[in-house]
Amino acid sequence: MHEELQLDNQICFRLYTASRLITQAYTPLLNELGITYPQYLVLMVLWEKDCQPVNYIAHRLLLETNTVTPLLQRMEKLGIVVRKKGKQDKRQQLVSLTDKGRNMEEKAYRLIPTGMGEMLKACPLQKEDYQHLANELDSIIASLKKNRMSEMTNQNEQ
Repeated sequence: MHEELQLDNQICFRLYTASRLITQAYTPLLNELGITYPQYLVLMVLWEKDCQPVNYIAHRLLLETNTVTPLLQRMEKLGIVVRKKGKQDKRQQLVSLTDKGRNMEEKAYRLIPTGMGEMLKACPLQKEDYQHLANELDSIIASLKKNRMSEMTNQNEQ
């Protein structure tokens, strides 16, 4: 067996597992808000700056527009966001928070940081360790994004 192909030697497996388990840890907290983790991510984008085009939200979340659109449709049915055509460009869809969506920010603030902190308090990492980890993950993401963009450019040129 090749050592490079052993599961315990894969950083990708650790990232995948950590991501999956963290998302699962968010679930009971998000259930109190009546939303899913991807919907929470959209809300965070809109809480930062409301009334954004769909492609901006997709870009911020590193997702394709065709992945974000059904998510926004479900959020609209829940009464959390509204979608409307842009005034200058009718092809553009703008997404805005409803009062319900705006009011969810305060409840999320009370629930999620404290709840996740409680779940992670047994973890031996200190606050500065989390910042270092975030910086390292940002480097990995930037590198993979750059590679992806390069591959897409090469495909378009062919």
